Amino acid sequence: MQFSKLWQQLLGVERTVVDRVVFDEDLGAVVASVRPRKGATRRCGLCSRRCPRYDPGEGRRRWRTLDLGVVPAYLEADAPRVTCPEHGVVVVAFPWARHRGRHTTNFEDQVAWLATRCCRSAVEELMRVAWRTVGAIVARVVADAHGRCDPLDGLRRIGIDEIAYKKGHRYLIVIVDHDSGALIWAAPGRDKATLGRFFDALGESRAAKLTEVSADGAEWIATVVASRCVNARLAMDAFHVVAWATDALDEVRRDVWNQARRDGGDKALAERLKGCRYALWKNPENLTGRQKGKLHWVAHTNRQLYRAYLLKEELRLAIRLKGDDGIALMAHWLNWASHSQIPAFVELARKIRRHRTPIEQALRSKTSNALVESTNTKIRVLTRVAFGFRSPDALIAMAMLAVGGVCPDLPGRATPIPPELTAA
Repeated sequence: MQFSKLWQQLLGVERTVVDRVVFDEDLGAVVASVRPRKGATRRCGLCSRRCPRYDPGEGRRRWRTLDLGVVPAYLEADAPRVTCPEHGVVVVAFPWARHRGRHTTNFEDQVAWLATRCCRSAVEELMRVAWRTVGAIVARVVADAHGRCDPLDGLRRIGIDEIAYKKGHRYLIVIVDHDSGALIWAAPGRDKATLGRFFDALGESRAAKLTEVSADGAEWIATVVASRCVNARLAMDAFHVVAWATDALDEVRRDVWNQARRDGGDKALAERLKGCRYALWKNPENLTGRQKGKLHWVAHTNRQLYRAYLLKEELRLAIRLKGDDGIALMAHWLNWASHSQIPAFVELARKIRRHRTPIEQALRSKTSNALVESTNTKIRVLTRVAFGFRSPDALIAMAMLAVGGVCPDLPGRATPIPPELTAA
């Protein structure tokens, strides 16, 4: 094998000529002098268009590449500038690195892969880079992936939610594609203007192709969806409807407990009612024997609290049934709750009537925000991994890598190692 071809394989570079390889004793690293092949020269670093040369730039530049065994390695080459008709004077494109990157593509891909799977200290120690550098690398990898394939193309059904990523009411809007299961967009904020930026990026033509949007009961989401997605139906996440019923049940329990504690002065009764909280909250199929006994005691002790429990369970059953049966049962529930004379559930019935259309759409299509909530859980884990990033943009880039479907493969994994070479 020729010298240049051998070093191309070892350094993981393509369309590149390796002129010379030396060991820099002062740096303690291997330094390879390289240059792009003839067909890859004088191209714009942003659009890869062939352009006329402008000047030699700032001279020779070095890029950190993957270590050769235990020894750090660098690529070194001239970095002239060209005049692009679209982007003006820019540094030429290099086949071994992304634009404005000081590391090779293989190096950045490995850092991005490790950042989604390892803790901060492990990435820093293994790759010999600062965590701030990791954030910049992750942002470049995601931008490069989105430049090759727009995640907003071909959307039909999306889910919208918000997640707190930092103390002080710092939120991200998170949007997921229900068909692919991937995170497609995220931005700091939780208001109409921030969500409007997503639809601005999507464009009117692609927004018109959306058929369904799932979300919670936030009015600001419903308002933007109604104005920007003319052909999409809003489906309200059923989990939030059951959560409303659970909150209403707990409000009834607290009222009954306060009445027993203050008006009647029966502290023993109040204590027993306080201990029934989880028996009333949990689904019947998950109750322990002791909790079933508490629920039986509530049924014989306080009819109003037990009726509130039955109202919660019937609404949960309607949500589980879905389809026409679920819609019919919910209509019966609305009538029952409106005439129950339990203030918390009368108010809940009014609230559900205000959101009845998107709730029924969710029951018909069986669409929920469970996928978005799962994505939010993964992002919460990433907030711990990304501790130290000063900007939410780095966290968003990490989320795109982990759950956005753009995480690169480890370099050099396309060709598997023969089994006989891996045998012990």
